[in-house]
Amino acid sequence: MKIYIKNMVCSRCKMVVKTELEKLGLHPVSVELGEVELSEEPAKAIINQLDQNLKQLGFEIIDDRKSRIIEQIKNTIVTLTHHSNELPQVNLSDYLAQQLNYDYGYLSNLFSEVEGGTIEKYFISQKIEKVKELMMYDELTLSQIANELGYSSVAHLSAQFKKQTGLTPTFYKSLRENKRRNIEEL
Repeated sequence: MKIYIKNMVCSRCKMVVKTELEKLGLHPVSVELGEVELSEEPAKAIINQLDQNLKQLGFEIIDDRKSRIIEQIKNTIVTLTHHSNELPQVNLSDYLAQQLNYDYGYLSNLFSEVEGGTIEKYFISQKIEKVKELMMYDELTLSQIANELGYSSVAHLSAQFKKQTGLTPTFYKSLRENKRRNIEEL
């Protein structure tokens, strides 16, 4: 039996959800982003209790088909952006259609209808968050970050970054650096 869970987007989320399942005596076969697989179907009362526990932690069991597809789209994009070493060599529409086994036109229309924005805008916002994360680590140049995230150039990355945040990447980085102080300065 599969259970789909909204807002489960990181490794820490998976760990929290697994802990909640185990508290209720459920032992999952697998816990993936947005999805839990159980070997057997638990009683309705257990599912209701799990849903209540998860809601207190900012998660929610998804029980309608459209919401599950939306969550699968989001989780696929989050995994692709934040948990993969390389972006696929195909475009996003082909990748999503292949991964989710739906026509991209259907996925795109459904996403826009429910979320009020496009899949592409969601993907860009995830990529910009990844750019912020990589800039914070200060291990890669902006050129390397652009290359890693599939941007055609630093200028393209910078333009999208500014459109999303209102700041240039360089200015954003300088703000981050100003906020951190050495231990010796405290």
